[in-house]
Amino acid sequence: MAAIEHPYLMFLGDAPDQLAAKTAQGVAHWRPDWCLGQFRMDGCKADLGLKDLSIEEAAKAGCRTVIVGVANRGGVISEAWTDALERAMDLGMDLASGLHKKLNDVERLRKAAERNGRQMLDVRHPTRDFGVADGKKRPGRRVLTVGTDCSVGKMYTSLAIEAEMHKRGMKADFRATGQTGIFIAGDGVSVDAVIADFISGATEWLTPANDEDHWDVVEGQGSLFHASFAGVSTGLLHGSQPDALVLCHEPTRTHMRGLPDYALPDLETCLQQNELVAQLTNPNARTVGVAVNTSGLDPDAAKACLQEIEQRLGLPTVDPVRDGVARIVAQLT
Repeated sequence: MAAIEHPYLMFLGDAPDQLAAKTAQGVAHWRPDWCLGQFRMDGCKADLGLKDLSIEEAAKAGCRTVIVGVANRGGVISEAWTDALERAMDLGMDLASGLHKKLNDVERLRKAAERNGRQMLDVRHPTRDFGVADGKKRPGRRVLTVGTDCSVGKMYTSLAIEAEMHKRGMKADFRATGQTGIFIAGDGVSVDAVIADFISGATEWLTPANDEDHWDVVEGQGSLFHASFAGVSTGLLHGSQPDALVLCHEPTRTHMRGLPDYALPDLETCLQQNELVAQLTNPNARTVGVAVNTSGLDPDAAKACLQEIEQRLGLPTVDPVRDGVARIVAQLT
């Protein structure tokens, strides 16, 4: 990540909705000083609130890297994007992407990079090998965000926890496990691109032995209850050996994202199952709070939702955006 130059142009392409641009949204929120503008194609339904720039305007403004900020299902690079991405390199900008499909596997883009001497950085794909996890207890403390579903705020909650810990003078480091987090943190491991046998080992590498009072704040991925992505969630639960879990939830979902035939789990079951899986490598793992994304609710409904969950589970329950995470971090001091 040290090789990725900013400022950035955030590429939204033809994103069909705001959630499809969550990568760009996360970078723009946590690194606004690095983002000069956004590029949107016809039909794009996402908006970061940044200045709309053409590829030519972005180059003139001094953008150094175009960040492909769309997280579509399957992580593919659309043919419709290729003209704009090639043009960016012709005008002297690098490309960076966190998609499953590599920029370097697109022949037209690879040739454009070669003739212009530009970089194409596929941050989702590890550049080193990882060992098999050994499950041995190591010093240091760790908190992992887990979720009822994908895209419910695990990364945001993790970054907010790290920021609150620093505010309190605690030793803490955000450990990025997905492409957006890597763009924000500058390093990390995108665990969904690690071979399955080595996910837990990669997580052990990412969260090494540390001072007894140091917290690794580990970004969660997927959900134990998501038929597509539960394997990655399990690897993180085992490899991070979390002392604490924070359960993340979005209350307006009617089914698991991308899986209309799968209902969301109830919070009690989700909490219990995550603790059970985590306790394989840390028998003392416990849930310390609930982070709820209430962006789809009005203020009164959001307040009622948080109160109801807190009463049911007996845990501090907050919306990290509306309320902050101080009440959760207080459980870790």
